[in-house]
Amino acid sequence: MRSDLTAFLMMQYKNNQSVLVVIYTKDTNRVLMLQRQDDPDFWQSVTGTIESDETPKKTAIRELWEEVRLDISENSTALFDCNESIEFEIFPHFRYKYAPNITHCKEHWFLCEVEKEFIPVLSEHLDFCWVSAKKAVEMTKSQNNAEAIKKYLFNLRR
Repeated sequence: MRSDLTAFLMMQYKNNQSVLVVIYTKDTNRVLMLQRQDDPDFWQSVTGTIESDETPKKTAIRELWEEVRLDISENSTALFDCNESIEFEIFPHFRYKYAPNITHCKEHWFLCEVEKEFIPVLSEHLDFCWVSAKKAVEMTKSQNNAEAIKKYLFNLRR
């Protein structure tokens, strides 16, 4: 009985494993940034919690569809798994979403290359903009989002 109650209570909280998907354009390397609804001063790339039955890649594909209506197939070369994950401290004002005493999240990084800028259909965000990688780093409050952009897009040459 106790394990059933524990399982039920845990379902009420977010998993502390997530994905970050940086969307950028093939031709200009500009980055899509999204303005959060729950914190309008917070701009970020696509992010999302890994569900219990998902791999990080499946989560990335689902979140691309849910957040910006970008349909990526599992075999698409547009979605690149960086094979990198980092642990970061969850902002205090977002911790209520997690089980008590959870203060950190493990985030898996992906890149998604699109041919050209598109107008995303927003369901979880207030606004969007396409900006240079440098500007995206300046805009985001998320240090790990900034680090992923710096590491993978600052030196990208065509």
